Amino acid sequence: MNANSSLAPSDPEFDYIIVGAGSAGCVLANRLSANGKHSVLLLEAGPKDSNIWIHVPLGYGKLFKEKTVNWMYQTEPEPELKGRQVFQPRGKTLGGSSSINGLLYVRGQHEDYDRWRQRGNAGWGYDDVLPYFKKAENQTRGADQYHGTGGPLPVSNMVVTDPLSKAFMDAAVETGLPYNPDFNGATQEGVGLFQTTTRNGRRASTAVAYLGPAQTRGNLKVETSALGQRVLFEGRRAVGVEYGQGATVRRARARKEVVLSSGAYNSPQLLQLSGVGPADLLRKHGIDVVLDAQGVGHDLQDHMQVRIVMRCSQKITLNDTVNNPLRRTLAGARYALFRKGWLTIAAGTAGAFFKTNPRLASPDIQVHFLPFSTDKMGERLHDFSGFTASVCQLRPESRGSLRIRSADPTVPPEIRINYMSTETDRTTNVEGLKILRRILNAPALKPFVVSEYDPGTKVSTDAELLDYCRERGSTIYHPTSTCRMGNDALAVVDQRLKVRGLDGLRIVDGSIMPDLVSGNTNAPIIMIAEKASDMILEDAR
Repeated sequence: MNANSSLAPSDPEFDYIIVGAGSAGCVLANRLSANGKHSVLLLEAGPKDSNIWIHVPLGYGKLFKEKTVNWMYQTEPEPELKGRQVFQPRGKTLGGSSSINGLLYVRGQHEDYDRWRQRGNAGWGYDDVLPYFKKAENQTRGADQYHGTGGPLPVSNMVVTDPLSKAFMDAAVETGLPYNPDFNGATQEGVGLFQTTTRNGRRASTAVAYLGPAQTRGNLKVETSALGQRVLFEGRRAVGVEYGQGATVRRARARKEVVLSSGAYNSPQLLQLSGVGPADLLRKHGIDVVLDAQGVGHDLQDHMQVRIVMRCSQKITLNDTVNNPLRRTLAGARYALFRKGWLTIAAGTAGAFFKTNPRLASPDIQVHFLPFSTDKMGERLHDFSGFTASVCQLRPESRGSLRIRSADPTVPPEIRINYMSTETDRTTNVEGLKILRRILNAPALKPFVVSEYDPGTKVSTDAELLDYCRERGSTIYHPTSTCRMGNDALAVVDQRLKVRGLDGLRIVDGSIMPDLVSGNTNAPIIMIAEKASDMILEDAR
């Protein structure tokens, strides 16, 4: 397959072509088209965000395995997880994963971004990125040193404060954690309620917050069900994109830049399909090499979660509502009429950040607390009253890879994450579970607990807890770093997110993160796109 391809004079021209209308792509489409000077084409492989469950916060459970709006990827068998394949849901609709995620707004730690800068990424320290977090926000708490108002993205306080979530916070304080009213403020450590990307009880995806207000602009064209097949090059300059809509193959020319915003899986896949990646891999699939870039698809990272499920002594969980037809109907009516109640909850009501070792400079575990329980996320809730708390190791050392299996862009890539492949990762997960158990057994939760259901008292030693992690550990849906920013030989983009060794091509999404942030990834990806928009417009002058 020839990666260099001439465009026809009849092919439409735009200043910028953005591939992927997700957490980053919708931000870029808004910002790059705002001044009216530039024409922008936004391509999205999935449909419009018209599925009703996208806009209901609790609807993420319905979209977990909804293939019309979800890529539904799987990893290869994971060596340290007993050869299990781990399901990888990713958004495939306007808004991308911000349309199907758990809605939590958690930026990570100040130290994460300072570490990026210390690794040679000038302009990406915490003081550099904070203005972009603030620029994005319309924070219900108001503007202060750490937060902004008037931005496109609504950030709201958790609406549901059920008795279990309050008891969990009280229990964490009893074990010595401080109460923290703002995980995105001065410090992250402590326990508190999460904030969410919602407005008036509805999801605020980037499609809603950024793309919606921009779609009437005459200089912005949005194409859905448009699968990017390859970037088109003339020499080493990206000049356009080839994409499929149904059975039709279309091309469009980019006068200024092509911007890939397809995420940590699809951006490196598209680069490899376009002849940019490990040369041996490309030749194996008959793809002409435009640039031998060994780092494309390298250094894949993700957060793993391990859950503890408790049997609740009172019928106050979401399980009890879902399994009771009358209560379920009333909950639906309450949401329809008032946008309140169970249907407004995110993938975590209360949360906690703590250190598994006092010598650590900052927390290395995040806890998500949920007032419901299930054997597997996305599947039916238990028929008993139950609640869940999970540990998530914030800075895993394990690295994986993404590689195409075929020159056919519709064939899913080969995803290897290598969860728990280092001793630090294994130890941190075990220690995290031990500390979480102390919280779940603290006095404040005693009135609500019958027993630990999963893993239960049969699992107690470190070796047994590690085996439980291998048996039940799963993703918390934060893949990053497959096109990471840096100055070394395996870095894919520079500090302005331009692909190293090529012209006219940038990557703007979670794949550019030098390493994972200590929190959820949607907020930082939006920040990255805000910062990238300024850089792109500066370079256009």
